Amino acid sequence: MASDRVRHREADEALPIAPSMEPALESVRGPREGSPIGGRVIYISFLATVIAAAAAVIAFLLLRLIWLITNLTFHGRFSFEHATPLGTELGPFVMLVPILGAVVIGLMARYGSPAIRGHGIPEVMERVLYNKSRISPRVMFLKPLSAAIAIGTGGPFGAEGPIIATGGALGSVVGQFLRITADERKVLLTAGAAAGMTATFGTPVSAVLLAIELLLFEYRARSIIPIALASATATAVRIPLMGAGPIFDIPPLAQPTLTALMSYAVLGVIIGVLSVFVTRVVYAIEDGFEKLPVHWMWWPALGAVVVGIVGYIEPRTLGVGYYNIEEILSGELVGTALAMLIFLKFVSWAVYLGSGTSGGTLAPLFTIGGGVGAGLGALAGLFPALGVTVPISALVGMAAIFAGASHALLASAVFAFETTRQPISLLPLLVGCTNAFLVSQLMMKHSIMTERLARRGVSVRTDYAVDHLSQVLVRDVASRDVVTIKGDDTLEVVRRWLAEGAEGTDHQGFPVLGPEGYMIGVVTRRDILNSTHPDTTLVKEVIGRPPAVIYETNTLRQAADHMVRSKVGRLPVVHRDEPRTVLGMLTRSDLLTAHQTRLDDEYQREKPNRTGILGWEARGID
Repeated sequence: MASDRVRHREADEALPIAPSMEPALESVRGPREGSPIGGRVIYISFLATVIAAAAAVIAFLLLRLIWLITNLTFHGRFSFEHATPLGTELGPFVMLVPILGAVVIGLMARYGSPAIRGHGIPEVMERVLYNKSRISPRVMFLKPLSAAIAIGTGGPFGAEGPIIATGGALGSVVGQFLRITADERKVLLTAGAAAGMTATFGTPVSAVLLAIELLLFEYRARSIIPIALASATATAVRIPLMGAGPIFDIPPLAQPTLTALMSYAVLGVIIGVLSVFVTRVVYAIEDGFEKLPVHWMWWPALGAVVVGIVGYIEPRTLGVGYYNIEEILSGELVGTALAMLIFLKFVSWAVYLGSGTSGGTLAPLFTIGGGVGAGLGALAGLFPALGVTVPISALVGMAAIFAGASHALLASAVFAFETTRQPISLLPLLVGCTNAFLVSQLMMKHSIMTERLARRGVSVRTDYAVDHLSQVLVRDVASRDVVTIKGDDTLEVVRRWLAEGAEGTDHQGFPVLGPEGYMIGVVTRRDILNSTHPDTTLVKEVIGRPPAVIYETNTLRQAADHMVRSKVGRLPVVHRDEPRTVLGMLTRSDLLTAHQTRLDDEYQREKPNRTGILGWEARGID
């Protein structure tokens, strides 16, 4: 009896469509088809450029606000002109300025939004990963304001972190007021963040790379296009507001020799170790503040005490300090002054950042890494045969510490090039940053951007690979032996067959065939065994909806997505032009088994080819 109800067929024995039945795609539910690039990408790109233009203006205004607060607190004048804490006449009272600013920030964080605390980029990453790229509108206003107060009152931070966070918040808020998907909102958020970085440094390419390596968690054309256009737009807006020149204007660099490149590679290793040390110290200090028996609102004020004392000893540690980086890269800051700046800047920044205030990481890292690189370059200069120069060593150190601490390799190397416009530096930067990245990866599982998220239980993967399922076609995996049921059979007959336990009866779903041999639907064991259906019911009468099918030329990724949308675990495999002709069956188990090839390629080591150096004999090549 079972053999009358079950058919085991190979692919070339596919049942033909009845001559009277015209194949109708609407009679089956196939996977969604379509190009990844369409009108939506154009729409999102337009929104991204508008957001980028606004983010560039916000960056300009934030810098002016920082200068205003700096002028007011350190120099007692109302002015939006560029200003630094240097030259203040406050004397010992300079130590009070950071504390007053920290108290204000603590109040803003407690009664405004705790989200303003922190580096900026890690918080944006968390919103992308676990909050569907939603950022509260109040953060868009409070984050730049709190950062301006922190930096304007002497906080040893750069403006780039808060500006990146503000640009991301702007993109997120715009996305929340529009009818778009969570993925599209992520693109707008990232476009705003990339625009913020571009507006600060004039580095559109590295901003795009940073977005890919730290924020997007993907590399797709529909995401890259809007972000690239946003970065270009922010650059265009920045030029009339802040100029077109490089932010770090240094003399032309000398062409590195082979021995110099080897030295810069060693420098990258040293800086990689330094980046791990810096990251661990910052989070160790943060852990220390967590143990204090006082409310977190007061932590920034406690950290500001150290900032004030250090700032009184070395005023160069106060504020943004981009001029410090330029002097380091130009080789103007050397010797004891350089060593003191590196050490005190690190102490001031690590303590204040660990206290949970509103600040950033990039500019302080550049100062520390560039300073160490310049110092080591000066030592190497005692051996002229090495061909090492201080400016290139400083530039490699600046970029390498960023690569090691953030795990953003490409963005770090390109960033150093874009901020100096020195093409000769590209090869030393690539070597130094890669080695620092390698050492950091070996010594530290998480970066300075992701460590806090990891401590909160957030899983952050920054290794991206092509989805294996998108590379395998259905026809290469699907089972060719298909168990089918006749639609004109009664449930009594089919139930008896299931009870016999013959081969194939353990399946959970069965294609149902019409009199002419074409598929008319799919039924499940649950449908067949449903007690509400009497034994006299025909199988075709319990078919509830058009069958969900997959085409043999689809990928397994499309098949998996189609299973999820259709809420099924098995898909009949059909030909695209004959959707009622069953060629095979694809199950969830087949999807899992398909990963065996990926695991073999990744972990299984092949035996060396012993037939020749290149194996030509084995390949039949003369």
